[in-house]
Amino acid sequence: MKKIVSYIWPLTKKIHSKINGTLEITWINGKKVLDSETANYSYGSLQRILDYGLSKIYFDSKSSVLLLGMGGGSVIDTLRNRYNHRGHITAVEIDPVVIEVAKDEFDITENKDLTIISEDAHRFVLNCKNSFDLIIIDLFIDLKVPSEFYRISFWDQLIQLIKPKGNVLFNAGIQLNDDSDIQSLITNYSNKIEFQLHSNVHGTNTLLIGRKK
Repeated sequence: MKKIVSYIWPLTKKIHSKINGTLEITWINGKKVLDSETANYSYGSLQRILDYGLSKIYFDSKSSVLLLGMGGGSVIDTLRNRYNHRGHITAVEIDPVVIEVAKDEFDITENKDLTIISEDAHRFVLNCKNSFDLIIIDLFIDLKVPSEFYRISFWDQLIQLIKPKGNVLFNAGIQLNDDSDIQSLITNYSNKIEFQLHSNVHGTNTLLIGRKK
């Protein structure tokens, strides 16, 4: 019934998170999306933006994937259903409320091909011993990427986790007026990573896509 009504009138449920503030789960035009008060978190414009990034990358259907910032799990849905990905995904999400929303509202649950870890992504990367074919970084608090995810110390360790010829997709910002932090990453790692910068994706986001040499 909610799905049918949503074509006429959006239906919204609000959930409070200590980390992300008020989250809104909305049925609109027959689809359910997850938003903060000012930005889409999953299954709306964000899903289309990350789909654009994935379309620019070659990755095998059995690639190992690290997802830093799971949100409601829309990129998992995209990988599985649009790209027929059947490899293992490790998803790291700092907010336990968001993990519960992903489970209860979007049916994103752990299984043999999906491990969900409730942890700060920065801490996870610094302590991780595994390597991956594809790393997706989608770490926002509302409209901003926390500054630590632009830092050299973070990227030094992150690059160690990418397998040779592996890829990284960084959702690096929304409506950026200053991309100097991103340009610094490109300059610092040009000998290790072949980067492509995509600005104003769908009119809003900046994506940094890299392939390890």
